[in-house]
Order: sequence, then C-alpha cells, then structure tokens
Amino acid sequence: MAPPLLLALTLHEYAHGYVAYRLGDPTARDAGRLTLNPLSHLDPIGTIAFFFIKFGWAKPVPVNPYYFKNPRQDMLWVALAGPVTNLLLAVASALLLKAMIGTASVLPYTPMLEAILVPLYNMLVASVWINLVLCIFNFLPIPPLDGGRILTGLLPEDLARTYASFERYGFIVILLLAFSGVLGTVIFPVIRFANNLLLA
Repeated sequence: MAPPLLLALTLHEYAHGYVAYRLGDPTARDAGRLTLNPLSHLDPIGTIAFFFIKFGWAKPVPVNPYYFKNPRQDMLWVALAGPVTNLLLAVASALLLKAMIGTASVLPYTPMLEAILVPLYNMLVASVWINLVLCIFNFLPIPPLDGGRILTGLLPEDLARTYASFERYGFIVILLLAFSGVLGTVIFPVIRFANNLLLA
C-alpha cells in the first residue's frame, strides 16, 4: 500500500504546485515543493490517518494568489489540479490492471511470473482505491479542502469571502465528521461505486 499512497500524495501536491507555477506563482518552487520527492510532501498525521481512518492528506503546497492575474479563477484551477490528478491516476491504474490481467491470462504459468504479477496486481488495486479516496475526499466543499476552494472560486465574491472565512474551522469540522463516522457514511459509498465502475 505504501508505494501507491506515496505516489498519489506526491502527484496530488505536485499538481497543485505545478499549475500555480504555470499561472505565475513561484511560491511552491521557491519553497522546494515543486518536486516529485515524496518526503517533501508527506504530512505525518495525514499519512498515519490513511491507515487508521482510511483517508488522509499530504502537506499542502504553499500558494500565493497575489501572483495570479485573476486570483479567484486561477485558485480554482490550482485547487482542481490535485483531485483531477488523482482521478487520472485511478483511471490509469485500472487500465494497467486490466491490461495486466489480459496479458497474464495468455502467458504460461511460472512461479517467477506469479511472484512478479501478484504484488503488481495488489499495488494497482490499492492505487485505484487510494486515488479515488483522495479525489473524492478532496472534492468535499469544506475549506481548506480543494472542494472548498473550488466552491469559493465559483460563488459570488461577497459570499465567497464569507465562505472562505470558515477555513480556520475546516480542519476541526473534518476531524469531527471523520471520527463520528459521518464522513465515511457519506463518501465511502461513492468511492465503492467509482471503484467498482473502474474495475468492472
């Protein structure tokens, strides 16, 4: 589970930083976060949470919207980049898994082939699930999650400012929803549906 989780978290945060950089914000690059080194992106609590409550998070990439030509619109694109990257990784993992199963079905069995394909199969299955969890969890419209920032970019300016002001309480709300079981009740049926759809 560790390699798919590291890849999913790293590419999620890298996508945020890369899109911000392309839109004119050098903050992530200057902070050394525009990198594919997983150690630069791991949040200890968020990583541990993934193993205990089945979802987690990475260390957010710093973004300074004052560098953007159109801060509200550009922040929306930056926020979208992370979960969309996870969705693409989930789809790619599912396609690789199906290709591997198809190839394995026509190859003669050998112990060496099994030793290679079984761990690869398990990693691809885990990759689909992990990336769907990160995608759907981050699309929740709760600041500071990506979904909250996306909604802020879509709301009228006055309402967006009011909504964004709740960001300081967002992490507490997320933890309360998670440990009360409400969050899992809401998102896991969606994740299971998407997982079954991709692996069908």
